This record gives sequence, C-alpha cells and structure tokens, in this order.
Amino acid sequence: MITLASDFGSPYPAAMKGVILRRSDARLVDVAHDLPRQDVRAAAFWCRETLPYFPPATHLVVVDPGVGTDRDALVVRAGEHALVGPDNGVLLPAARRIAAEAAGTSPTVECFAYEYDDPASSTFHGRDVFAPAAAAVHEVGVDAVESLYAVSPVESFGADGFAESVVDCRFPEPTIDSDAGTARGEVLVVDDFGNAITNVPGSFLDGREGETLDVNGAPAPVVTAFAAVGPGERLLTVGSHGYVECDVNRGRGDDAFGLATGDEVVISV
Repeated sequence: MITLASDFGSPYPAAMKGVILRRSDARLVDVAHDLPRQDVRAAAFWCRETLPYFPPATHLVVVDPGVGTDRDALVVRAGEHALVGPDNGVLLPAARRIAAEAAGTSPTVECFAYEYDDPASSTFHGRDVFAPAAAAVHEVGVDAVESLYAVSPVESFGADGFAESVVDCRFPEPTIDSDAGTARGEVLVVDDFGNAITNVPGSFLDGREGETLDVNGAPAPVVTAFAAVGPGERLLTVGSHGYVECDVNRGRGDDAFGLATGDEVVISV
C-alpha cells in the first residue's frame, strides 16, 4: 500500500492519488490531509504516532512550507517501510520509531535524495514530485530503492543516532525536577478535541492519580479517564502517545488552560 498524509485539505490529495494510480496498482490509504498547515513539527509528531502501526508500506508525507525552493526530495528507508517527502525533517521521527521497532531487521534509517526534473508547478510538488516518487518506490519495492535511477544515498544512521546531511526534526526535552515535583515542558500539538499534548512524559504522573496538580497556575486533578471528572472540568491524564495531556471532559483543554502549540507548561505538585 501507499499511505498519504498532508496539510492539503481538499481537493489537492485527489490529484496526488491520480498520479499514483496512473503509475501503480498500489492500494491507497489516507492517513490525514488536515494536518496543521505548514507546521512541520506537528506533522512529524502525528506521523510518528500513526505510521508505525501500518504493515510494511510506502508512506507519502507532504507538509512542505519550502515548496519550490532548493530543498531536497527524500526517500527514507526504515525497516520494511519507505517514507517519501520533503527534506525538512517531517519524515525522520516516524522513520526512527519504525526502525527502532522493526523486528528482525537492523534499526537503521537510510536516506536517499530523489532527483527530479523541473516539475510542472513550483507550488504543487506533492503532485509533480512526491507522488511519482512514491509510485516508483512502490513499484521496485522497499528493498530495491537503490535501483531507482533517480536516487542517491545521502545519509545512514542508527535509530538513536543523528542525521547530519539531511534536515532533522527533534522534539524538545522537558525539565523534570523530581525532588520539587515539577515538570517544565511545552505543548507539542493540540488535537481536534482541544487536548493540549505536552512533551512531559506520562511517568511524571505515576502514583499521582487523584491528586490535584498546578498547571501554569490552574488546578487540575490527575485521572485515567475523562469521565472521572464532570463535564466541562479540567483534568490531567496520560494520552495514548505516552505524554501528559491538559484536557477537559467534553470540552477543549486548550481553551480551559489557555494553551496553544509551543506554549510553555509548568506542572507542579
């Protein structure tokens, strides 16, 4: 299969699908086309949290504020998966996680530059560059990416290593003071429910269920289910991704806590 993820909304993804279907018999699966517009870090986060759950596939990811510039097009191999998209960091968090979780394969991420002719449009490389690249990778297979005439290796690094020749995306690390019972981090993303997902690890809440903590001056109880508090009430919980969330039962956590993507969060006992 080929999965597709972008910030394009509609109808632009249909053009990418048309290009792929003219070149390939791949099964096409939409991941999301409403990723936060031009937000590479948010797209990298959501791809990291979704793509590793797929069986081996080629993943086309296009969130590309630098479209039309001289940034490279990449094909990234991680385990039995390939990721195709712009060289702006959006691919690497997912690739690292896929490689680290790969069973029976070396946890290595390999990056290849994809060479392309002048595209028909300087504003729609999703259609003119990345969709043809994804179809080409699908046709030769992940193990044979090197056989594509249009690729050249640019980087290979361990799942926990650092990329140097390509643009990387790393999420900020929180500061945890266990003695003081304080975690200082930031909001990585806000999902469609209004849940403010921080970079504070869920382990910070271990053993604190039922306690009320302070979030930037606002009190919120630690719970394991939204319904543990009444509708409209604030709460702290650990999301499916393993990070602390600032949420509201049947409401929007970002509004209730006054938080947006990138904001600092201080959680304390």
